[in-house]
Amino acid sequence: MRRPSVDGVFAAVAAALLVASVGTVVAVPTSVSPTGDDVTFDAGVPDSFQFEATDESGIATVDGEDYASLDAAVDAADPGETVALRGRFDPESAVVVETPNVTIERADDATAARPVVDGPGEGDVLVLNATGVTVDGLWVRNSGYETESNDAAVRVAGEGVSVRDSRVTDATFGIWVDSAADVRLVGNTVVGREEVYPRTDRGNGIQLYEAVDAYVADNRITGARDGIYYSWAEGVEARNNTLWDLRYGVHYMYSNDCTLANNTAVDNDAGYALMLSEGLSILNNTAVNNTGQSGHGIMVKGIDHSAIRGNHVVGNGNGLFVYNSLDNEISRNLVAGNDVGVHVSAGSVRSDVHHNTFARNRLQVLADVGQQVVWNESVGNYWAGAGAHDVNDDGVSETRYRPAGMVEHLTREHPKANVFTGSPAFEVVRLAERTLPVVEAPGVVDHRPLVDPPHDWREYYDRSH
Repeated sequence: MRRPSVDGVFAAVAAALLVASVGTVVAVPTSVSPTGDDVTFDAGVPDSFQFEATDESGIATVDGEDYASLDAAVDAADPGETVALRGRFDPESAVVVETPNVTIERADDATAARPVVDGPGEGDVLVLNATGVTVDGLWVRNSGYETESNDAAVRVAGEGVSVRDSRVTDATFGIWVDSAADVRLVGNTVVGREEVYPRTDRGNGIQLYEAVDAYVADNRITGARDGIYYSWAEGVEARNNTLWDLRYGVHYMYSNDCTLANNTAVDNDAGYALMLSEGLSILNNTAVNNTGQSGHGIMVKGIDHSAIRGNHVVGNGNGLFVYNSLDNEISRNLVAGNDVGVHVSAGSVRSDVHHNTFARNRLQVLADVGQQVVWNESVGNYWAGAGAHDVNDDGVSETRYRPAGMVEHLTREHPKANVFTGSPAFEVVRLAERTLPVVEAPGVVDHRPLVDPPHDWREYYDRSH
């Protein structure tokens, strides 16, 4: 006997479900007015940097005495004194600061040209081993090329060190924080070696190795491998950084209880890669046009007990990719214009997902899970085009919504069935999943979708279209 076709089986199932669904409230998809196909976003970053270094001979002043050598000036400084720099310094090896509470800064009467510390192209350039050291307003460049030895323009090993308003270029690793606490990196521009390709052969812009309670804010990072890389870090707060043309804008590995807030990651392979950490607070960040090899706005891999809240994830491959992660809150995010809004995989079945806006994604949710996942029980998310029905006018629909269910599960298990996804039988199955609680196929269900969007995604599109 010939076996029935996939379409035939679903037609029969759909017919039965259609009969059962008569009289129920139905969520009928509605059209969404287009606001333009391409994401329009200005991160305020240049296409390229063209820095011009001074050729003026370097002079370092300590307590009224001038030194032609930066090493000599640093060695002459007592705790609490300032080393004021003018011009260009060309040390033959790393300049090492061993005196606590020394400040190395641009001289008050310096010309417009920023003082330059130009390394020899081997090893580190400036090493800050003492506590309380401050570097302010310098240009540090030309470290070694070895990723194996972690060659860095600025290496921070002392507690309470500050590096601010400085420029770091032509370096494998830009600023490396090496097992130090209470470090502050504020207002710096880090440009990696863009000529080194692929990106994986470069170092990172800011490396936080076993850093504790660091503060990383208002930095601009491009051309490196990853913008800010965390390894065994704890309690780090990173705010208002701008990260572009990188592999990952931010990359967490084995780092707990950190805060990432109000950062912008644009035009990277992936915006924010969160891996193998817990207790993270990912708040009010922007991830736009991260469409490279990884193509994630926010990747959540092996992340538990964390909050991903208030972020704008627009125009990426996957808006969010959630893999092997449990007990997280994913709320109040704008997820728009991505190839896939949220890709849920590898048992990521316990999350509280609510008050998000899903709009203009080619596929709202892709769920590689073997069970039905309920994201919320009381208040859910807004789904553009879902046709929510609010009977009691409380802003929450009485009709559940299935962004990923039986049809998606079937087509994943049997790719040949994709040719039937537009058939009437499949549409009736989708209808039944939205309206009948008895249909409990693997996938994601939103029992209480929102009627109105918490966000306006149109700001990311050209309204002249």
